[in-house]
Amino acid sequence: MARTIIFDFWGTLVENGIHSPINQVKEILGLRMRFSEYVVRMENAMMTKPYPSLQEAFEAVCSEFGVRYNEELVGMWNKSWMLAKPYNDTIRVLEELKQNHTLILVSNTDAVSINNVLDKFELRPYFSEIHLSCEMGMIKTDPGFMAKVLDGKHKNDCVFVGDSVLSDMKAAEQAGIRSILIDRRRMREYPEKIASLSELGGKL
Repeated sequence: MARTIIFDFWGTLVENGIHSPINQVKEILGLRMRFSEYVVRMENAMMTKPYPSLQEAFEAVCSEFGVRYNEELVGMWNKSWMLAKPYNDTIRVLEELKQNHTLILVSNTDAVSINNVLDKFELRPYFSEIHLSCEMGMIKTDPGFMAKVLDGKHKNDCVFVGDSVLSDMKAAEQAGIRSILIDRRRMREYPEKIASLSELGGKL
């Protein structure tokens, strides 16, 4: 049984207030490239420094892609975190799992939105450790990120739960730990997956 559960945040425990804000940034900026290339560059530009404001974070994104800053970006992003909320089963599942497991939170994120949501819903106490890309200076798929998360832990005792094959499952696979995909729409294939957090206990 996995003793340590590593949870992604956005899309796994907490639902964004609007649909796919990262995709919406791509559309607002009119970027024409594969999503897999775009998202790595976007997250590295925006989410690996603790920018004091979203405007500064998005100015870094625009600089990365060589496009003009668009004021729509901050309003859209603010709406996403302000309307964000835990999924219906998140709090109950975290409370149950915390009794017998060590819970760790990881996220590719800007410094503004995640801290506001963590405080608003009083989520910090559930986690023994919180690792954020904006504080670590790297995103989850950077080998150094998971190396720091797993420092001092036995890999066989850990499982990573996330909603993204590209950033969560890949990070877990690179680190050599078990991974479980949460696929609420039942639209993706992955060796181990669940459709809701409520199913997680049965997988552990």
